[in-house]
Amino acid sequence: MTYRSGRHFLQIPGPTNVPDRVLRAMDMPTVDHRGPAFGALGGEILEGLKQVFQTKQPVIIYPASGTGAWEAALANTLSPGDRVLMCETGQFATLWHKMATRLGLATELIPTDWRRGADAAAIEARLAEDRGHAIKAVCVVHNETSTGCTSRIPLVRKALDAAQHPALLLVDTISSLASIDYRHDEWGVDVTVAGSQKGLMLPPGLSFNAVSEKALSAAKTAKLPKSYWSWDEMLAANQSGYFPYTPATNLLYGLREALAMLREEGLSNVFARHDRHAEATRRAVRGCGLEVLCAVPEEYSSSLTAVVMPAGHDADHLRKTVLEAFDMSLGTGLGKVAGKVFRIGHLGDFNDLTLMGTLAGVEMGLELAGVPHRKGGVQAAMDYLAGAAGNAQKKAA
Repeated sequence: MTYRSGRHFLQIPGPTNVPDRVLRAMDMPTVDHRGPAFGALGGEILEGLKQVFQTKQPVIIYPASGTGAWEAALANTLSPGDRVLMCETGQFATLWHKMATRLGLATELIPTDWRRGADAAAIEARLAEDRGHAIKAVCVVHNETSTGCTSRIPLVRKALDAAQHPALLLVDTISSLASIDYRHDEWGVDVTVAGSQKGLMLPPGLSFNAVSEKALSAAKTAKLPKSYWSWDEMLAANQSGYFPYTPATNLLYGLREALAMLREEGLSNVFARHDRHAEATRRAVRGCGLEVLCAVPEEYSSSLTAVVMPAGHDADHLRKTVLEAFDMSLGTGLGKVAGKVFRIGHLGDFNDLTLMGTLAGVEMGLELAGVPHRKGGVQAAMDYLAGAAGNAQKKAA
């Protein structure tokens, strides 16, 4: 292969670029995961994660992708035949529904057009009908990675409360944790699912369950089969910073460093940075005469933007053009929107200049691929970011 100078632009919505600090932190000799040094490491990480989930409750870590955390959330709280209400907000919500069905749960799916988040009113109406409380859990994807739509979890919580329904609330934050404001305790979530490879700035390989007291109580009577995914052994070992089986030790070194970076920047600043980059991206998309897939402004994602291709033009052809010409990877369309959208990831270890390089690559790719568009998208984003930087300097002065 011919050497390509510079770095590859990995602008998919995850896995995201891993910062040098995290890579260096992972570059450690193998450690004794039963020794005292590891116990201190585990305790520090388990406590630090609570700040990111905004919870005082336990956070459980599994060596797995986010899919494993989905299964752990279901298996620890539910029994065979339990009814579960889910929302088809996109491809990943659909996959979670498929898993629940395979596990032997009775699933109900509230459909959407994949251009908006979960419909809290529809959830409330269905729960109000369920006078016998047959529905045991409501499952919602906070930020749908396939569409760039963010569900408003506080409204979902209000829907459960308004219907006076005792169902558990399970939420997937795989592409939103540490990128979009999320509050496990304040929003009354029972199990929050997350993964390491997006806002936490790590390689894939760690997954998480943040669990409420109500979820822990449900776990005592849940009958779905589980062994590896069982919370009880994990929680018992975690008391002293250890794990009941071999953990992903070097990923945990990286996680400690990522948590330190998030603390140094401050979560509120992390969220504001992601909001700023998302708005700049949307301005660039519209400046090019293209359409954002998410149709509800209040539900725009700050982690990624899904862009609708003009009729008759293939998103994967554009992605191939951009990769070959500029060494940049964009996210593909998934499921119902395959070939119809491409996705720009703007989450994780990301700054204004990285975003400008990304958007320039997109606009140049549109030209090379023969996709109808207007010139000026990059300029629109640049004007917005320059204005935001100027305002920040005035506040600091």
